[in-house]
Amino acid sequence: MSLDVGRLRVLVEVARAGSIAAAAQRMSFTPSALSQQLAKLEREAGGQLLERHPHGVRLTRAGRVLVEHGERVLGELRDAEDAVRAALGERPQKLSIGAFPSAAQIFVPGVLAALRRDHPGVELLLLDLEPPRGYGLVSARELDLLITHRYPGVPLPSARGLRRVRLLTDPLALVLPADHPVARAERVTLGDLAGEEWISGQRGVADRVCLERLAEQAGVRLHVAYETHDYEVSMALVGAGVGVTFVPSSVVRAGLPPGAVAREVHGVGPAREIYLVHRRRPPALVGEVIALLREAVARAQQSSVDS
Repeated sequence: MSLDVGRLRVLVEVARAGSIAAAAQRMSFTPSALSQQLAKLEREAGGQLLERHPHGVRLTRAGRVLVEHGERVLGELRDAEDAVRAALGERPQKLSIGAFPSAAQIFVPGVLAALRRDHPGVELLLLDLEPPRGYGLVSARELDLLITHRYPGVPLPSARGLRRVRLLTDPLALVLPADHPVARAERVTLGDLAGEEWISGQRGVADRVCLERLAEQAGVRLHVAYETHDYEVSMALVGAGVGVTFVPSSVVRAGLPPGAVAREVHGVGPAREIYLVHRRRPPALVGEVIALLREAVARAQQSSVDS
């Protein structure tokens, strides 16, 4: 078996885009040209890699295996390019970071400002990525660093060939209207919230999976009346007196809207875990970014204690 790297790149792009047409647009090729490349790659691999359907494509088992390896191959090629540039005396010109929205809002801006000040010649890129997306981009070296999370009850993706370290354990807090009877209780349990209208993500989204798991453990019938993945929207609804929600403590520390309060729920121990993911031989700047992120987390936690 001899696989063409250019065709591997096509397969990776199609897998990310979800369709040949979308990948062709991103790569500035025609769909027929990409289809021909994929057909040649399937002949090289000796089997079907994609299943076509009216709305796009789906990877076969062999296709998923090849994409995972293909991303690592592309990453190694970029490592080789960087090593050659370094040998020629060139300095890195770009640093790319992927982060989920609340991390990008709370922790990343100060880090990027410090990098811009200390490394004015480096182009900084930030990509908004909802977990579990982003691991393949790190493998392929399209991202230098990924800031991602895992909610209780949601499995961690494979990090084969990568390094994943925990940045923060982020306990969940109940956010509810300030005039809610439970807001003034000495102790709050999930059972106290039976019959409430909850605000959470759609079914299958990480925070919804976690909420359903907690409700099942507490024997509470759950009614999700408002679905949103945006914490700012969730807390705005709570501030208006509409529903209750669980929000990570880091989001609460960033500020609650008027009319909303946060309470700890007795017996709800799980916390969202925030991770940093990078290649095993990352650019030197990644270590600096990690140090800055740890400082930002420590400042946020100390500010919470002082207040």
